[in-house]
Amino acid sequence: MTNQIRRIPLAKLYEHPGNPNTMSAVVFGKLVRNIERTGRYEPLVVRPHRSMPGGFEILNGHHRVKALAKLGYESADAVVWEVDDEQADILLATLNRLCGSDKMSKRSAILKRLSERLSSGEIARLLPETASQIEKLLTLKLPDVTMAAGVNSFAEPLVFFVTEEQAETIEDAISSACGSAEGTDCGATKTQRRAAAITAIAKNFIETKAGTHEQD
Repeated sequence: MTNQIRRIPLAKLYEHPGNPNTMSAVVFGKLVRNIERTGRYEPLVVRPHRSMPGGFEILNGHHRVKALAKLGYESADAVVWEVDDEQADILLATLNRLCGSDKMSKRSAILKRLSERLSSGEIARLLPETASQIEKLLTLKLPDVTMAAGVNSFAEPLVFFVTEEQAETIEDAISSACGSAEGTDCGATKTQRRAAAITAIAKNFIETKAGTHEQD
């Protein structure tokens, strides 16, 4: 298995029939615009095709190939790995799913730097977030943390976006948890109350699930 990049004609690239990864039309549009704007993309991962002489089967990069074809490219950069069917299945199941998560303070800083040159709408055409989500992240106020706190005491921000209906359900659950959970110190501020309530809900779910497994 090498990591040497090769230029392969799109006509010789074939989708793996077992590829489980899908992409919405909105996200695909952003992928196309990113490649069109920068001319850069992550090289594909392929393997020699088992039944198409001279062809290659895509293991990672199915949507990049479609985006390149849409933009009129005739070939793509790819890394060719010699892997068997078992290894190919493992790669299909992991390459598109193994990823970390953004540290919100640093992502917010990136968005603020971009906002100095681009509008929220322009940024939204390139990034996963919508324009309204970007606006919220640009004004996000992370909780203050005193320097006297121990290393393990630093607050970890959790940011996610929900529909209006989901928000109402979550707020009901938070109010209920803060009002009835035994031993739950919901704190003085709204942020502390919400954090304590969500933690109580999560613990209750874990304990309930564990109890169900024990009965089984």
